[in-house]
Amino acid sequence: MMMVMRVGMMGGGGERVSCVRIRMESITLSKEGERFLRKIALRRSFSAASTSTQNLIRTFVVASPKSVVLTTLSHLLSPSTSYPHLATLALPLYARITQAPWFTWSPATAAQLAALLHQLGQPTQAQSLISEATSKRTRHLVRFYGILMESHSKRGSLSAFHVAYAQLHHLLRTSSSLHVKRAAYQYIVTGFCAIDRPRQAEDLAHGLGPGLQPSPFEFKSILYAYGRLGLFGDMVRVVEEMERRGFAVDTVCCNMVVSAYGAHGDHAQMVGWLRRMREYWGVPFSVRTYNCVANCCPSVVRMTENLDELALGVEELKEALEGLGEGVVIGELLLGCGVVLAEVMVWGCEEVKLDLHGLHLAGAYLVVLIWLEEMRRRLSADHDCLPAQVTVVCGMGKHSSVRGVSRVRVLLQKMMLRMGSPLKVDRNNNGCFIAKGKAVQNWLCQFRNPPTP
Repeated sequence: MMMVMRVGMMGGGGERVSCVRIRMESITLSKEGERFLRKIALRRSFSAASTSTQNLIRTFVVASPKSVVLTTLSHLLSPSTSYPHLATLALPLYARITQAPWFTWSPATAAQLAALLHQLGQPTQAQSLISEATSKRTRHLVRFYGILMESHSKRGSLSAFHVAYAQLHHLLRTSSSLHVKRAAYQYIVTGFCAIDRPRQAEDLAHGLGPGLQPSPFEFKSILYAYGRLGLFGDMVRVVEEMERRGFAVDTVCCNMVVSAYGAHGDHAQMVGWLRRMREYWGVPFSVRTYNCVANCCPSVVRMTENLDELALGVEELKEALEGLGEGVVIGELLLGCGVVLAEVMVWGCEEVKLDLHGLHLAGAYLVVLIWLEEMRRRLSADHDCLPAQVTVVCGMGKHSSVRGVSRVRVLLQKMMLRMGSPLKVDRNNNGCFIAKGKAVQNWLCQFRNPPTP
């Protein structure tokens, strides 16, 4: 699964330490950026240094908004770019961007480009970017080396990773700024966790001097790495140490543990930890809890991929999963659904709105089933307030793997069609489903068994 951790800490000067990411996110291209890259990709003989390519780059940078240009560059710098054969385009595009009047040097962009150039066998160009970074202020240099470590780890360049680590560790030892030390320490811990060396990261955490103690962020990075590797004893030990130090075991921490067990198919442990969340720690389930649990249930995932197999109600889903370990997991998840519904649903006399943003496909499926049960319960009761309109927001696919294609919307459309629902795609916004409140009330009160497709 995709797990991204962010941390914000205030330094002595009131500046915010930039986020530290466990895994790079895939950058979604804008339509303009897609057209630009496609135009170059379709050329018979692509050369980043050719005059025609340089002209296309210059026109694109001059004619496009800053956000479009930077997003396009970020996409090329991502290890998961959809145009890996255009990787050599990143340097000339960056060179042209540096000439734009709006250009501001970014340690993250420079570091990601340096890592890419190293992978492409262009060490001189990579070193030039590193040399430029060393002339920047220390807090920028820390971020540069931190992102450089992360980028090398994602590209499998372990020797370069250790070179960047050595520079960052030097800053950690020599800087007099607690702000700089803290940022360097976080990057080093997450860096070693990213290359599957959580024990080395943990040893560092215990070897810090006075005034620089590990925070919940570092512990979560370490326990997540142990869990990803299937080292569950070490993972649980880190959680117990967090408790001993007085750190709260929160939703994020529990989600990491549950998803680790789920990734290895241990549904019994998933159930145990979900119960501990509810009964022992009082930790509420979240949208991400639903995502990570649903993604670890193969039968549920299979239903959302083969839409003709979808169970169209909570009870029907329970019957389909009866006898399976994941069925017990889903049952436990449903017990904590009230908090999640409060997070994603707004109820008012004018409108009831369900917002599915942030939910993965399987998680969205579960939430919709729960929401329909709750809607039926409320609308069957003697309510003073019948909503004038019911809206389900599923998004237009801006962040989908294929831009503009929302898998959640396709899923919801199939469900509503099979159930004979009055909820239809809004003609003015195809990222929403709408219906009159009275029509939804009549439908839910009458709907028991889905009609034959």
